[in-house]
Amino acid sequence: MKPQLLKVPKGLQQSFSIRRDVVLYFYNRWHYHPEIELVHIEQGSGTQFVGDNIQNFQSGDLLLIGPNLPHYWRCDEKYFKGDSKLYAQATVLHFSADIFGDTFRNLPENKAINELLDKAKWGMKLLGKENQQIKILLQNLLDQTDGNPVISLLQILETLAHSKDIKLLSNSHYQEEYDQHDEDRINQIYKYSLSNFQQKITIEEIAEIANISPNSFCRYFKSRSRKTYSQFLLELRIGHACKLLIDGKLSVAQICYESGFNNFANFNRYFKLHTGKSPLQYQKGYRASSVIS
Repeated sequence: MKPQLLKVPKGLQQSFSIRRDVVLYFYNRWHYHPEIELVHIEQGSGTQFVGDNIQNFQSGDLLLIGPNLPHYWRCDEKYFKGDSKLYAQATVLHFSADIFGDTFRNLPENKAINELLDKAKWGMKLLGKENQQIKILLQNLLDQTDGNPVISLLQILETLAHSKDIKLLSNSHYQEEYDQHDEDRINQIYKYSLSNFQQKITIEEIAEIANISPNSFCRYFKSRSRKTYSQFLLELRIGHACKLLIDGKLSVAQICYESGFNNFANFNRYFKLHTGKSPLQYQKGYRASSVIS
């Protein structure tokens, strides 16, 4: 799958960029860029794709995305209905992996930062106590009008580098050179799948959306996504079920069918296989953690 190369703008007097986006929904395309991206999702929820990883995102998430790692934040359907009171907001920092040069990165004092930037190629979600500190540092950098912003960037990287609670996202390392001929195809596949995963989607149906034969589609999707289309759909459905369990408005049986499963036993089996918990255990665990926090 060919993501879109996104050009990240920065001012003539800047070596990196930081901005706050306040939009109806986040940039709605599968894309990549050579810069490393640190993003704080301040407001919004939906489905997140980073490399071959699929999971839900929500307000408060903090992620580090490595160079040329394809990614995509698809807001929930409610964000596309034109409600002016519902918006998505994020602070986004972009910087080059070689912004400081090899000599600086290889200094013994910078070992932790160097290791952090190397691990960023997999994509990282930051979960620990440093999470809140980094958000404050991002806000300070966004508001900064004097002083040297590079020092502020170093402070952010130093804090990130010593975070103890980090979850790596993608299982695959993306370093291919991409062309842009296929960008519409993958975005059409994702758009259609996200809009229709609650119903049965046949290979013939999705292959027609991709404008290739069913046999070619299966090879194409797996070679580029590192998973079959069936696995991809299953992850979308499990992720949706997790949202509904957290919401707590439906019974587990209702959630099974609302998430695109037509067999309750299969739903329980696949849910436990992907999350390590039964649906009820997952729901109770979330409620318990919410009370503690």
